[in-house]
Order: sequence, then structure tokens, then C-alpha cells
Amino acid sequence: MSLKWTDSRPIGEALYDQFPDTDPKTVRFTDLHRWVCELEDFDDNPEASNEKILEAILLIWMDEYE
Repeated sequence: MSLKWTDSRPIGEALYDQFPDTDPKTVRFTDLHRWVCELEDFDDNPEASNEKILEAILLIWMDEYE
């Protein structure tokens, strides 16, 4: 399954699985963007993200973390 920027929930869950000890509240958007692009299943244009998309992904990750 390839992930796109619009797949907030699976991306947030994948980030939690990859970084289970990282508190998402401490993650900068620049790092979040890079980590999403580095996910094995991620297949989208790296420049197609924006702050709203990154925030949605971060909220899912925070939900998984807590």
C-alpha cells in the first residue's frame, strides 16, 4: 500500500511504530516532513505537503502516543 499526504491516519500510525519512544509534541515540522518522506511505503510528491497536512499527521501520532 502506498501512502499519500492525504493518508494522515496510516502515516501517523506508521510514525508511531517507527519512533515509539519519540514524543510527537517535541517534533519539528521539518523533521516530521523528512520522516514521512522516508517511510518505506510513502509514495507522493515531497513538495505537496503543507502545514495543515503535517498538523493532521502529528495529531494522529499524538493520539497513538498517548
